[in-house]
This record gives sequence, structure tokens and C-alpha cells, in this order.
Amino acid sequence: MAEGAVAADQLRLFIERIERLEEEKKGISDDVRDVYAEAKANGYDPKIMRMIVRLRRMESHTRQEQDAVLETYRQALGLA
Repeated sequence: MAEGAVAADQLRLFIERIERLEEEKKGISDDVRDVYAEAKANGYDPKIMRMIVRLRRMESHTRQEQDAVLETYRQALGLA
């Protein structure tokens, strides 16, 4: 019986930690949204900014590979 109580307590603690982290994540997400809104109010394009953030997260070689494929597709479609 004691093992069941210990397991239940441990599970409850895990759940509470997850809930706290989810709240923190929501707060951070709200903060990021506010920064994009502020940037937009100052004349920047949030859509492009998101693309830049995504590109900066990529490894250099991955970004170069994607750029090369994109350029190949653009040339094939006459968009170059």
C-alpha cells in the first residue's frame, strides 16, 4: 500500500511540474508575441522576422542546402 501512495505522490509532483512549466511556456509565448507586435508597430515585417529566426536556428550547412534547392526550383520555374 505504501508503494502505491509513493507512486501517486511522485506522479502528482510530475504533473504539477509539467503544469508550472506549461504556464511559463505560455508566458514566454505571450512575451514573444508582444515583441513581434512591437516590431510591427515600428515598421518591421513579423512574417519575415519569423523566417529569419527560423533560419538562424538552422545549422549553416542545412541552410546552404535549402538555399541551393530553392534556387534550383526558382530557376526551373523561371522565378530567378
